[in-house]
Amino acid sequence: MRNRRSRSMLRIVAGSHRGRRLAAPPGDTTRPTAERVRQAVFDMLWHAPWAGRAVVEEARVLDAFAGTGAMGLEALSRGAAHATFMERDRAALAALRTNIAACREEPRARVVAGDVLKPPAAAAPCGLVFLDPPYAQDLIPRALAALSAAGWIAPAALVVAELGREEALAAPGFSEVAMREHGAARVVFLRAG
Repeated sequence: MRNRRSRSMLRIVAGSHRGRRLAAPPGDTTRPTAERVRQAVFDMLWHAPWAGRAVVEEARVLDAFAGTGAMGLEALSRGAAHATFMERDRAALAALRTNIAACREEPRARVVAGDVLKPPAAAAPCGLVFLDPPYAQDLIPRALAALSAAGWIAPAALVVAELGREEALAAPGFSEVAMREHGAARVVFLRAG
């Protein structure tokens, strides 16, 4: 849980929107990914031998369980072509739409107000997928299955999944390429296929 001060300091870390403050809904329902974790994730995506700049630049991105949209907006800031944000919480949706507008990213962003576990069919598959669901509910495997079935995950896509440090993760059809721990969180990088 973060205090009010850290929530008020939520910002885009790098790229064209660097320093842009992001709104977060009140309360503890939404848990935005910390700036230092986002920086670490994008550093890995940018420099790891299994990823590289092409994974982000010009990519179609899915930010599922989007909350404030920080991960997808960070990707757009760093050159992604398009981002779709999936979220069902009303307060988070309001903050998400505010953040997209503040970054003036409406032309490259789409908001899907709904359940990640029951997604609509994808218009086009995404090569980079962020999953940051509530911890300890075993949502990542279920989300991967639902999103795959609906055509959201491209062949060989990279999936960045954030979960509780002690949570187990089984992801049939995906192979783990890297993992990092950040405080109470664990970030797992998976490759589809």
